[in-house]
Amino acid sequence: MGLVVKAAIGALVVLLIGVLAKTKNYYIAGLIPLFPTFALIAHYIVASERGIEALRTTIVFGMWAIIPYFIYLLSLWYFTAAMRLPLALGAAVLCWSLSAWLLIFCWSRFH
Repeated sequence: MGLVVKAAIGALVVLLIGVLAKTKNYYIAGLIPLFPTFALIAHYIVASERGIEALRTTIVFGMWAIIPYFIYLLSLWYFTAAMRLPLALGAAVLCWSLSAWLLIFCWSRFH
């Protein structure tokens, strides 16, 4: 899939989030990033370049990758009560980064 098509899909997702954030059901904007847009692309590329077994390994790793996202959400929920939004977002991204690093470290060591 061409780089331009991937960028266009990403731009459409961002536009959809922006539109939904302005509606009375603004909270649905939090669901859109979880739509497997980029996962579909990644899974297609892994399967076509590395085969089904590599795809299956990628899927299992993706299941574990939910943990850093949960840590991001939990820490952002906590930090928004104690910090200004930009600092809370930065701290939550730092929590995600640390937990993602830990996940990668453990996966590569024990898998």
